[in-house]
Amino acid sequence: MASTAAVLLIFISCLQTTTCQRRKRHSGDIYSFHINATVTSRYAITVITSRVANRHDNSSEIDFHVKIPKTAFISKFRMTIDGKMYDGVVKKKEEAEQQYKEAVDQGQTAGLVSAVGRTLEDFRTSVSIAAHNKVTFELTYEELLQRRLGNYELLINAQPGQIVRDFKINVNVYEKPGIKLLKVEGSLASKTLTTAVTKSHVDKEAWITFSPTEVQQTQCDGCGEHGLSGDLKMIYDVERPHSNGEMLVVGGFFAHYFAPADLPRIPKNVVFVIDRSGSMLGQKISQTRTALLKILDDLAENDRFGLICFDDKISPWKRTLIGATQQNVKAAKEFVGGIESRGSTDINAAVLEGVKMIQTGHKEGVASILILLTDGQPNSGEADPDKIEENVRRAIGKGFPLYCLGFGFDVRFEFLQKMAQENGGVARRIYEGTDAVLQLEGFYEEVAVPLLTSVKMAYKGATHLTQSAFMHYYNGSEIVVAGQISNITDFSTAVIAVSTNTEVMTYTDIKPSQDENPSPVMSGFENFLQRLWAYLTLKQLLDREVMLSGEEKKAVKQEALDLALRYGFVTPMTSMVVTKPQAEGSHVAHKPKEGESSSTPLSRTYSSGFGGYQGRAYSDLAYDSYYDSDLLSLSDLANYRLSNDYPMMDKSLSGRHHIWTVGAAVLLVVGMILAGLWFWRRKHARPPPGRTNPEENECVNTDPFISSEDGTKGKESLPALTLSPAAS
Repeated sequence: MASTAAVLLIFISCLQTTTCQRRKRHSGDIYSFHINATVTSRYAITVITSRVANRHDNSSEIDFHVKIPKTAFISKFRMTIDGKMYDGVVKKKEEAEQQYKEAVDQGQTAGLVSAVGRTLEDFRTSVSIAAHNKVTFELTYEELLQRRLGNYELLINAQPGQIVRDFKINVNVYEKPGIKLLKVEGSLASKTLTTAVTKSHVDKEAWITFSPTEVQQTQCDGCGEHGLSGDLKMIYDVERPHSNGEMLVVGGFFAHYFAPADLPRIPKNVVFVIDRSGSMLGQKISQTRTALLKILDDLAENDRFGLICFDDKISPWKRTLIGATQQNVKAAKEFVGGIESRGSTDINAAVLEGVKMIQTGHKEGVASILILLTDGQPNSGEADPDKIEENVRRAIGKGFPLYCLGFGFDVRFEFLQKMAQENGGVARRIYEGTDAVLQLEGFYEEVAVPLLTSVKMAYKGATHLTQSAFMHYYNGSEIVVAGQISNITDFSTAVIAVSTNTEVMTYTDIKPSQDENPSPVMSGFENFLQRLWAYLTLKQLLDREVMLSGEEKKAVKQEALDLALRYGFVTPMTSMVVTKPQAEGSHVAHKPKEGESSSTPLSRTYSSGFGGYQGRAYSDLAYDSYYDSDLLSLSDLANYRLSNDYPMMDKSLSGRHHIWTVGAAVLLVVGMILAGLWFWRRKHARPPPGRTNPEENECVNTDPFISSEDGTKGKESLPALTLSPAAS
């Protein structure tokens, strides 16, 4: 019994010692935190630079945690330690996986932690830094700003986790046609921080600076002793002097921005296919009803509409499209108010019924739109997603777009994404929460006013074009086409589209604007228009890859991979590897994919060496991705906390954490009981002849990283860095 008690006490002591050691991890002293963004012709390049000092007398693990837009590609990551720069190199994901396997084969630790929020992805890194030393983290990401509801928005998140003496956000914008609107919004531009924001714009350029004092960093909404935590949104629009659009040419590449204004709206036929299955019970069905009531109010009188509710049965409000008269809208609202959740989910029959309704009521000169809202997976009627996709594709026949809205995280999002993209639409996730109604209404507003249909854009003297044919052009949006110019002397453009009353609109004589030095704020960067073309091409290839299969899918995937490797973008097919000297470990970063549900962990942490500056990095998987606990180390599990932005992942992680906590507590209680019994027996037992009571031992150092002779710190071997938003 004595030996058993001793073993238990030693085990508990080890747990406590390990916990104490892990608590040495901290964010360090961030003495400088800068975010510099440059936007030229809607293409944004953002650089986050964090300088951190370890003020402690022992080496510590320094954290770097930022959030970047989900639409962005990471293109550079660098750590500078002791004057040495460790740059990331983009490689095929399989090569990074091989590095991981080699590390595991050598018995080194591994871990996986990841999550994705609504509009932002987490990027986490930590590295061990020697006492009184410094590290500089530098992360660069790129994105093409999309025009929605008449504006472009650049979203910057800042939450350094502490008050920073030198905190600054700088945004520079250059738009050749001129800037006509400039606003700054977000929690970091709240009333208490208005004096920290300066903005100005003159003709083609705009400047925004956000530089709060240390006091201001504690007084804003959502701020406190841990400093700033929030978003800064720069919202702007550009002048549009020509209805045929803006054509920009730089270094053999072109970009055509097409957003004609002052066009008459086209009447529309819109059918809403609404899931009312049992999984919609409660807040989701209530929010759907509220959003539909608002959307019905926004219909124009010359619009026609239909409502179809479904579970395992299909229940249309009317069998045909109905004009959006005041009387009809009132009757439709009564129908919507009575929608209740029940039954299972027959997506196939519901969508086909919507297609039939639109085709039966088709009229020339009208834009047709089909919108599906569901929160689950098909489990009634035809339940095979591949068969459903085929049925819907054949039924629609490229006649009109299908938009799929996936409510929550039980939905099979990739299925919705593929079905929408195959039929000229897009899929969007509706996040559960108090603002779900606003999300639904916001999406409808984007497609509420069609201005052109059957838009075709042709370019003579150009190759390697991005998408150039579009079903609809909506008010407040923008069509962007980019490509390479093969013959500048013959280069010309023509746009043909259908307007109201089937009038054919033709836009020609679009003069290219030669601008080899478009903006002083872009100095230091390579041809931004070439990168814009690469970004847009890559995004569209990744979308196409979802829709394809077999050899076609393989070819598109290879094309996307080659492009990502050439331009250094971290995508679902590539990884960024920071390869340090052999004894100092490796770091791997992946890119997440929306709606992903994978049984294979793709975000990993490992150590590939001993000593040196070893660390760990996490980037993010899709919100609803599989969580593989086999690759999560106990120490990481006990110390990592997900923010409130990711409640599902937090629930998953905290559940495991509680299991270990309860287990340790039980062992502690049992150990104390056994130890008490042992000491009671010693107290009442007769000591052996010649044996004296031992003197009380002095406290012994139990830290395995500290020498028992001189108390000096030994070398640490911490897990190395893996950044990973996962792939499909």
